[in-house]
Amino acid sequence: MQRWIIGIVCAFVLATGASAATGGMTLEQVAQTRAVTQAQLSPDGGSVAYLLSVPRTLGVDPDGPARTELHVVDGAGTTRGFITGKVDIASPRWLPDGRSIAYLAKREGDETRRLYTIPLQGGESTVAAQLRADISAFDLSPDGRQVAVLAVQRESDARKALRDKGFSQKVYEEDWRPVELWIADIGGTGEPRRIEIDGSVQSVRWSPAGDRLAVVVTPRQLTDDTMVDARVRMLSVQGRELGRVDNPGKLGEMAWSPDGAHLAIVSAADENDPREGRLTVVGRDGGTPRDLLPGLEGHVWNVAWRDTSTLVFLSQEGVHSRLAEIGVDGSGQRTLLAPEGAVHMGLSVAPGGAAALVGSTPAHPSEVFLYTPGAGEARRLTDSNPWLKDVRLARQEIVRYTARDGLELEGLLVHPLERRGNARVPLILVVHGGPEAHYSNAWLNSYAQPAQVAAARGFASFFPNYRSSTGRGVAFSKLGHGRPGMEEFDDLVDGVDHLIETGLVDRDKVGITGGSYGGYASAWGATYYSERFAASVMFVGISDQASLVTTGDIPREQYLVHMRSWPWENPEMYRQTSPISHAQKSRTPTLILHGEADPRVPVMQSYMLYRYLQLAGQAPVRLVLYPGEGHGNTRGASRYDYSLRLMQWMEHYLTGRGGEPPAYEIDYALPAQATPSAR
Repeated sequence: MQRWIIGIVCAFVLATGASAATGGMTLEQVAQTRAVTQAQLSPDGGSVAYLLSVPRTLGVDPDGPARTELHVVDGAGTTRGFITGKVDIASPRWLPDGRSIAYLAKREGDETRRLYTIPLQGGESTVAAQLRADISAFDLSPDGRQVAVLAVQRESDARKALRDKGFSQKVYEEDWRPVELWIADIGGTGEPRRIEIDGSVQSVRWSPAGDRLAVVVTPRQLTDDTMVDARVRMLSVQGRELGRVDNPGKLGEMAWSPDGAHLAIVSAADENDPREGRLTVVGRDGGTPRDLLPGLEGHVWNVAWRDTSTLVFLSQEGVHSRLAEIGVDGSGQRTLLAPEGAVHMGLSVAPGGAAALVGSTPAHPSEVFLYTPGAGEARRLTDSNPWLKDVRLARQEIVRYTARDGLELEGLLVHPLERRGNARVPLILVVHGGPEAHYSNAWLNSYAQPAQVAAARGFASFFPNYRSSTGRGVAFSKLGHGRPGMEEFDDLVDGVDHLIETGLVDRDKVGITGGSYGGYASAWGATYYSERFAASVMFVGISDQASLVTTGDIPREQYLVHMRSWPWENPEMYRQTSPISHAQKSRTPTLILHGEADPRVPVMQSYMLYRYLQLAGQAPVRLVLYPGEGHGNTRGASRYDYSLRLMQWMEHYLTGRGGEPPAYEIDYALPAQATPSAR
């Protein structure tokens, strides 16, 4: 009982005072941080419609995911809230005349999510299109009179009646319903027209010529299919197939040229490429894509067109992003924004070349930026978290080091906010998922990686881009094929050793954390590399490779771009690369957290590691489950709980008394969350 009371008091201090004492960031502020998620530039380049993610106030609002508001900002930085409050807006798009904005929402009284339009100069939203099912995506015709909309096939009345009577069984991977394509008149009273397509539609782009649609289709509406079997089809507006694109593997964005003569596609290089990132072009009738940037040591995330012969693209290169343009024939590549400064993740281009970007820096989360041709830099237009100017932030720097086999690597280091002379400091190693992902020199603070909170409490945090990460080209991203966790996770330890050699990090006070593949790394650090880590926090992570392939929802994706063999073909590799095989080595206190509804890495992966470590009995282990959450937490309360437990575990075992785990009960100190700046 006494230990429980002490734990509550400690949790209260963690939640309300530890960071505030130094003037650094607090977990409450992380939980209330706003961020821009999408930005769309008006046709005249004068205004940007953007979505703002607004977290709910913990302990005050009903629990749930962040709200999404619609705002508009002009070139001078004057922002107006168009649809705010208790709303969830999606996919803002300007109508061709620039006078109205289309968006998706399920407003009060709506039975399904509808397409709405709202005038720029004031007025109420009106319904532009609706179906008897939720509209999931849309694209406007070039004249703005029609719209192509996507929606999951509506459940039949007979099936719904049976389900209401209790017959709610699910037939695994068989009772899926396809996403259908419909054409509707904007604001019309007639019935939308369904386009017959064999398969399930993932996205649609209406050609500016008005005569055809580029449609991404998969055989089934299963996650594995959407990742490895997505193919582009060219259809007439009536639904007749006009051509196909021989794209291999994964797919990213698509964009038509202004004259409809070419389609730009962000594609994988081949079926074994872990991540889409090649900038390709095909003609209006499809065919074989041409790679415009062969050998690019980076990944293209976003693409648009400046004019009929020039593409604008945003690529992720190392820990930076680069805005550039290139001719449709692959000539005349020119950098518009050098790979430095803000890191951008979104792109919208108006005729003439002005571009709206969504970017962040180490000093602020994602905001709206505006690039004007010839300016040489993009201007920041929004400030969604003005309270940040009063928060002391620790220094963030790029670190480059050499792996034990000579491979050059890089990562981001967030220093402690304060350090006593040359005293060594505790380190939290934060490992990204994927592994086909990477960290950029941008805002590195979220509920699962509160780097600035850790800095305010005396920790350094390191974010390495180990081999298999994106941002370094196709060959680099394939380096871990058939050898999951091996050299990849050696890279993590080599990064820690580099920081120890610089004199910054205390070797005996290193923790590891991450989600998904980063959770796999955290389990690996707690078992195979246990002697190197004094604490581990594993989130939705992998513990047994063989059972993951056979129970998760992306077995073929794992085979093609990760494992390159099946468990029955190479059982020893699967065994050796599974953390449970090394559980007896573990001396690392391990906190395991998982969403109970996770389809990607089923929760059994965490049950298994927990039981293996508990039976080994060599170190403390705790398992925390989040009902209703999937592959990552979305609700405000479960995110905040995660943040508190992560920091509590790291402090207890890296800078605290260690030993038995801290009390499992958490005092959330909810009255302290009245405002983002509450201290």
